[in-house]
This record gives sequence, C-alpha cells and structure tokens, in this order.
Amino acid sequence: MAIQTALPIDIGIDEKSRGEIAEGLSRLLADTYSLYLKTHNFHWNVTGPMFQTLHLMFETQYTELAAAVDLIAERIRALGFPAPGTYSEFARLSSIPETSGVPKAEDMIRELVEGQEAVVRTARSIFPVVDQVNDEPTADLLTQRMQVHEKTAWMLRSLLES
Repeated sequence: MAIQTALPIDIGIDEKSRGEIAEGLSRLLADTYSLYLKTHNFHWNVTGPMFQTLHLMFETQYTELAAAVDLIAERIRALGFPAPGTYSEFARLSSIPETSGVPKAEDMIRELVEGQEAVVRTARSIFPVVDQVNDEPTADLLTQRMQVHEKTAWMLRSLLES
C-alpha cells in the first residue's frame, strides 16, 4: 500500500510498478539486514587460527551492510512505500536463514558466501520490472549491490581454498 502524501508521486513510473519494485526492494532490504545480523554475530563469535583475519573482515563487511540497508530503505521510501523495519517483517521477507549456535570459522565463511549469493539472486530478481519501466536509479542501486556482494562472496570463497 502506497503512503498517502500531500502531493501525488509523478516520477514517470506508475503506482503499480512502483509497488512491485518496492516489494522486491523490501525483500532485498530483508536479505541485506539478515546478512548484516549474521555477519555481526560471526564477528563477535569467531574463534580459531583465522580469528584476527576473520574478525576484521567480518567487521568491514557488516559495516558496509549497515550503510546499504539505509540506501535500500530510502529508495523504497522515494518510490512512495513504507520500508519494512521489524524483525518479524525481515524474517518473513528474507531468503537467508538464521544460524543457531556458533558455527566453526569455516562454516561461518560458507554461510556468509551463501548469504552474499542469496542477496545477489534477490537483487537480480528485481531487474525485470525495473528494466520494463526504465527505473534507472533502482537499476543503479541493484547493480552496485550485486557488485559488492559478488566480490565479497569471491573473497570469502577464496579463504576456503586449500
């Protein structure tokens, strides 16, 4: 449901299309926030011989994700829709499962690779409607997010090679 504003939104994209894009971005926001939370959890709880490397790497990653959730939420708002912002909404919308307990460092890395790739898939799934209505700002946001997540997945995956 679109937010009631004093002035109608007239950016060259009809309300139905803006709603579809906002729904996709809400899923992207939920995935990004879920990955942020998982990465921050792993930062706090990683142990083992790769502790220092992973502790610092995870901090860099969750800091970047924290900034990203703001950009995504603000795009949803610019399209005229409310951004989800509760754990229950994120749990319903996210494709990234929560982690129980404290995995070993290598399992943390594997889970984060899977999470990074899940965010890429969610971002990629929004492109058809974005392209159809020429929503360049959202396309730009999606492209930037995909680049970050694909590079991060590659870097994490590299840690598992022997």
